[in-house]
Amino acid sequence: MLPEWRLCFRGDVMSAAPALSTLADREPVIVDMVRTPVGRRNGALREWHSADLLAVVLDALVTRIGLPRAAVDDVVAGCATQVGMQAGNVARTALLTAGFPVTVPGTTVQRACGSSQQAVHFADNLIRSGTCDIVIAAGVELMSVTQGGNDDTKYGRRYPEDLVARYSMPSMGEAAERIAERWDLSRAYLDELSLRSHTLAAAAQDAGRFADYLLPVAAAEGSTLDRDEGVRRETSLEKLATLKTSFRPDGRVTAGNSSQVSDGAAGLLMMTAAKAREYGLRPRARLHSQLVVGVDPEVMLTGPIPATRAILERAGLALGDIDLFEINEAFASVLGAWLKELKPDLDRVNVNGGSIAMGHPLGSSGARLMTILISELERRGGRFGLQSMCCGGGLGTATLIERIG
Repeated sequence: MLPEWRLCFRGDVMSAAPALSTLADREPVIVDMVRTPVGRRNGALREWHSADLLAVVLDALVTRIGLPRAAVDDVVAGCATQVGMQAGNVARTALLTAGFPVTVPGTTVQRACGSSQQAVHFADNLIRSGTCDIVIAAGVELMSVTQGGNDDTKYGRRYPEDLVARYSMPSMGEAAERIAERWDLSRAYLDELSLRSHTLAAAAQDAGRFADYLLPVAAAEGSTLDRDEGVRRETSLEKLATLKTSFRPDGRVTAGNSSQVSDGAAGLLMMTAAKAREYGLRPRARLHSQLVVGVDPEVMLTGPIPATRAILERAGLALGDIDLFEINEAFASVLGAWLKELKPDLDRVNVNGGSIAMGHPLGSSGARLMTILISELERRGGRFGLQSMCCGGGLGTATLIERIG
């Protein structure tokens, strides 16, 4: 059974969320956020062009609040696989598709799975430095088309031979197996984490917790997609146990306890507190702290463990001060190792499910997780949320979000 860890709760931390009136003029704030539903591989979103899907998000971020498109100083979008329709600076292509003036610039960021989380970091930095006043941070990935760029015969050898000789540079699936082995995470435990993800995601859908920022979009064959397509309500531990392992014949990682290959886009509108006051907008949250760490490429996906510890130290906070955690479920073993090392209150972790259930469109997942995190902080009246993701190549992103009350 899943462990039920408990920590002391400091109520004084929750009660002190900053108000807009107390923020300095140049403090970056998040004023709105939207995302598309996540589509399964070759599912409802398979006929979309990446720029068109991202354009839907960019358009919604300005039209929902009546912000003039020309007021946006820059668009920073994450995209992990920049080939084909996602090549050629898809951020710029999408903003032009969305009808933004040609004077609005855009740039595309690649930080593997953390690409759109990094886009949020860069947007915050652009505003905080005084370079920009209003920035859209977003992300997109159509894995139905690009397949995650994993076809080395098509795109060339990924790593130089001497690098492979030094670090082995395993596939992400093999890295997930190494983590399961090193942290002694059983196949049954990984399947339990998977079932938890699907169960919580289905409950969140039924409760309408994503409705305020979820954009229904046209789907294949003339239908409309209005919820994350990958959630499997009918799954069970018995069904998960029947699945074959994916990366080792005697392994523990299966398609059932891994994130899904998916399609989707998400974004956040960020600006100075002064601009929020000028436009009469209510800020939702701000970035309290941000960082990225590097980890051993031999296991590659352990980044959330040191990233969590480092950002808490930087912020001067303890684990018990954090009201909610979003730890990307690239694989159940990634989450399992993080849980085993940090020992958080499980009831505060991925409370609306995660990428195992919803899917993991690489370049957009960071922004999607942030929309879920901020919305849930608001629903619960919490103050601090911590988001962390593992990234291919051995990286870990972390963002500490503070709700603005």
